[in-house]
Amino acid sequence: MKTRLRLQCLSLAGLGLALGTLTGCQTWVGGMTLPSGHYLQHPPQYFAPSPAFPLSNELATMEAEEGGAVGGPGAQLPPPAVAPAQAPPPVPVPLPAAGPGR
Repeated sequence: MKTRLRLQCLSLAGLGLALGTLTGCQTWVGGMTLPSGHYLQHPPQYFAPSPAFPLSNELATMEAEEGGAVGGPGAQLPPPAVAPAQAPPPVPVPLPAAGPGR
């Protein structure tokens, strides 16, 4: 009975090891996680480059809702801001001289 159970456990462990080896998943060898040998068989994927401004559709919609006034050819610039006048610098107060009696 023990021999049969031991044989079943060993065959199940061997089957699991064989399936784990043949599936082509990542393997951990000597502290490194290595890809399977099948990664060279897959064609490379192409990802289109991203636009410089990622919200171009939203910007176009907002400009269309405003009537194209933002940055359009007839857009008026706001008047230049006037800087406030600066206060005069504070006048230093002279300190009394320390004499020999102090």
